[in-house]
Amino acid sequence: MNSIPLLPTIAIDMIGSMANIVFSFLAAYYAYKLTRKQPDNFLWSYLFYVTLAIAAFCISRAAGHLLKNILYVLGNRDLWKVFAPYSGGFNTLCMISVSAVMIFYHQGVQAYEAVEQKAAKLQQSKIRLARAARALKELNLHLEEKVEERTAELSESEKKFRHLFTASKDMVFFADTYHAIVEMNPSGWEMLGYTHEEIAALSLTRIFKNEGDVATYASILERDGYLIDFEAEFAKKDGSVIDVLLSATALYDEKGAVIGSEGIAKDLTRLKTMMEQLVSSEKMASVGQMAAGVAHEINTPLGVILGYAQLMMDDFEPDSEIYQNLQVIERQTKASRKIVADLLKYSRQSGSVRENLDPNEIVSDVVAVTGHNLNLNHIDVHLELAEGIPTITGDAEKLRQVVMNLVNNAQQAMESQKGGDLYFTTRYDARRSRVLIEVRDTGKGIPEKVKARIFDPFFTTKPVGKGTGLGLSVSYGIIQEHDGVIEVESPVRMPDNTTVPGTLFRLVLPAARENAVPSFKPE
Repeated sequence: MNSIPLLPTIAIDMIGSMANIVFSFLAAYYAYKLTRKQPDNFLWSYLFYVTLAIAAFCISRAAGHLLKNILYVLGNRDLWKVFAPYSGGFNTLCMISVSAVMIFYHQGVQAYEAVEQKAAKLQQSKIRLARAARALKELNLHLEEKVEERTAELSESEKKFRHLFTASKDMVFFADTYHAIVEMNPSGWEMLGYTHEEIAALSLTRIFKNEGDVATYASILERDGYLIDFEAEFAKKDGSVIDVLLSATALYDEKGAVIGSEGIAKDLTRLKTMMEQLVSSEKMASVGQMAAGVAHEINTPLGVILGYAQLMMDDFEPDSEIYQNLQVIERQTKASRKIVADLLKYSRQSGSVRENLDPNEIVSDVVAVTGHNLNLNHIDVHLELAEGIPTITGDAEKLRQVVMNLVNNAQQAMESQKGGDLYFTTRYDARRSRVLIEVRDTGKGIPEKVKARIFDPFFTTKPVGKGTGLGLSVSYGIIQEHDGVIEVESPVRMPDNTTVPGTLFRLVLPAARENAVPSFKPE
């Protein structure tokens, strides 16, 4: 009767033990399922082992309780005393396992973190390798296209440089460290009068007229690495000299040593000639003012001398010596008066009638008057008169005089050749609104050393008795009076940039304004 009250306790203990067994198996099962979902996750693996240890302990305890209660109910308590030590020992082992797992948790977590870090680094390396592999694959796929693209760009760049090199109107050259010409553009050949084959054998020491300029050129490049606006004289193939403005840059190798130079030279010969002509024109302006006063002062006594000489001639016989001397006085006085008249024209002291004129008509009138004389001297006339060009405003008689003076000069320039060609050209420069009249001969040309002085009063290269040296001066004054300019070329540069012997005078006159009214310019 004493055991009856223990039955509910035993029953509850057995139900709780069986529940422990069931829940322990369920916990172990779900822990296993988590490890299967994320096999590489350290935390789930650790939880699985902890769950197994605790589940083993719970199952061991529950199994011990069940066995104990069954044996007690069956009245075999002595048998339980035999199993009890084994059950307690197994429970102790399970508790030790749980403790061991819990003790090594932190070490496990650190090891896991270290592994994760290495894994992350490996993953990043893997990603970078994958990107590099894709980039390499992309480069490999498009390498040929990129090479073709780059080649095309280089070809285009080289084409632009080559065009600039060949099309430049200035001399462009490359020289080595010994000043030998390596390459030069066509404008350079033409400027010096050489062919491309001859340029290959040239050097700067031969091109520079002064040897000291070569040393200066080399020393400045070596010191500064560049040279800007260096004025020098170049010797042409025919021995003539041109003035140039030179800029250059030194060329270096990988070690920084000078291996040559590249330069650009601009021909200043025409510019210097024009500057000299400008200076000359300034001088002529002052001479013109003086000439006007001198001419008026001389004209009066010359008239008196001429009048008295003619009166005295009436008192002597034509065959007498005195009469012949008086004729000499008369002739020389008239010549002096002509010089005075030219001086007055040069100083622009005479009247001027202004009207709209056809440039072609002015040229045609002069050719009609001089044509016969030109034919006798075996000079062929060529007319290239542009049609429909604008009119000019000026004095027809004075402009004919200018063209006549140019024709006379051309005829005398071709006398030694016993003939030649005389070209008359008219054209219109719409950009500048200027009418151009050109007279070109095929004579011996004007020497370079006197070209700047041809418009000076009384300057002439003709023999004594052939001219007074006022023709071009008077022409210069007339054209200046018409707001124009006279340009001269000798030798003559043709449209294709070649040069031919001879001289070209170009009259540049402003085109007439519409509805211009003829006017008279008083003395």
